[in-house]
Amino acid sequence: MNWAGPILLMALAGILLGGALSLRKGGKTAAAVVTGLFAAAAFGGGLYLVYG
Repeated sequence: MNWAGPILLMALAGILLGGALSLRKGGKTAAAVVTGLFAAAAFGGGLYLVYG
């Protein structure tokens, strides 16, 4: 199995989650929610590629 795809997706999820937390602290709640949803989708995609 090629692990590059899931690892990159989960790394992207971590980066996006950090961005969402930073946006939330800056008072941009709507952008933080959207970025958090993208992070959750990336993490879910990584899990799907590993276990699906």
